[in-house]
Amino acid sequence: MGTINSAFSVMSGALDADQEALNVVANNVANANTPGYTTETPDWRQNTPIDINGTLVGDGVTETGATSQRDRVLEERLDQQQQLASASSTRLTALNNIQALFTPDSGSSGSTAGDIGSDITSFFDSFSSLETDSTDNAEREQVLSTASTLAGDISNAASSLNAQSAALDQDTSGIASQVNSLTGSIAQLNLEIQSTSPDADAGTLEDQRQQDLSQLSQLIGINQVTTENNGLTVTTTSGQLLVSEGSNYQLTTGTVNGVTDFFLGGQDITSSLASGGGQLGGYLTARDQDIPSALSSLDQLAYNISTSVNALNNAGTDLDGDEGTGTNAAGVTGTGATPLYIFNEPTQVAGSAASMAVVMTDPNQIAAAGLGNGTGDDSNAIAMSALASQSIVNGQTPINYYSNFVSTLGSTVSEVQTENTAQNASVSQLQTQNDALSSVNLNDEAAAMSTLESSYQAASQVFTLLNTIMTSALNLGVETAVS
Repeated sequence: MGTINSAFSVMSGALDADQEALNVVANNVANANTPGYTTETPDWRQNTPIDINGTLVGDGVTETGATSQRDRVLEERLDQQQQLASASSTRLTALNNIQALFTPDSGSSGSTAGDIGSDITSFFDSFSSLETDSTDNAEREQVLSTASTLAGDISNAASSLNAQSAALDQDTSGIASQVNSLTGSIAQLNLEIQSTSPDADAGTLEDQRQQDLSQLSQLIGINQVTTENNGLTVTTTSGQLLVSEGSNYQLTTGTVNGVTDFFLGGQDITSSLASGGGQLGGYLTARDQDIPSALSSLDQLAYNISTSVNALNNAGTDLDGDEGTGTNAAGVTGTGATPLYIFNEPTQVAGSAASMAVVMTDPNQIAAAGLGNGTGDDSNAIAMSALASQSIVNGQTPINYYSNFVSTLGSTVSEVQTENTAQNASVSQLQTQNDALSSVNLNDEAAAMSTLESSYQAASQVFTLLNTIMTSALNLGVETAVS
């Protein structure tokens, strides 16, 4: 009877274990489409064998719970690649917006830059046309018209870049609250995990924490360090503490030199966040590096064209016979009362592009003639036309300088595009590996369910057989059919 009772116990335990395992499988199937859910597998433990007269007899199995199929190292690698891909993607979008301003024939109104390269050529060509008849009013009007187009397109480009910078700044400021919300959630989950599962997988709690980490890594560059009791410490890529056990540290913002800066523990960490990754890194790189670089190039172009053309025109004689106040190549200074400037005269390079404008309204004031020459002279017009082929902008001609600027911008866009493509491919590869391990595979679950059902049925049949044997033993002498 003892042996039969032991067999009953084994089969009863087997039925319970199979039922618990089936519940795990059913839960996996139910959560197949739940974002962030990690598939679980039943944990089986062999019961301690029973010693019967020196012989060890098995005592069945117990289902002790479920373990999520996760690889923390793989998940961390995925987070790291996501933050790089997110940064390059965000920066690439900003760079494409910058590059769109300098696309040829994009127009010259509104917020577009037009074709500045063609504008430069047309402007200096208008002086060449003026050489043929320096007294022709139509040719003089054409000089002012092309000057206005050039100045308008350059100032529009600068205004658009400043507007893009302001938009990026606004985008960055909204990230701080998202980061703080996620780090607060991670800190709370740390406490719950350490309380409920300090030495084992925490199931859905760890799924939630990993989802938060994944979202956080797309916003900001982070490093992760696993601590005792299944906790987690999170820092920025440069080491500033964001989460420690059950505490999170708030990322704050403030205005510095007119833009949003980021602070942690009272320390300005904006520059380190720019190189750290995530959307914030991409925004900051575009705002603080790419746009200022483009603006600096435009400022240099506008400054040198404006000052060079103004200097020559101011050192000549206009159609009314009035001289400027400048000094010509021969050292002769004009006797005019006011400067003969075509463009507003910039006082410094910075801001020259945004403020570039034509201030001359009377075409007669174009000083095509040289100082001391008659109004029909064209020597000064020839000199201003020749500026097109002179190295007046950082050792380059105006058109070459602008072409190199556009080419450099295009190279940067291409480089970031290549980086982003490679990083997205890496993310896809790591995501595939992680999905293969952690995502619910309905085919695998169907196979597991079939196996467990067969096991359950087998245990049930043995249980039924044991019940029949027990009945026969209790009813000795009574004929009993055993099926």
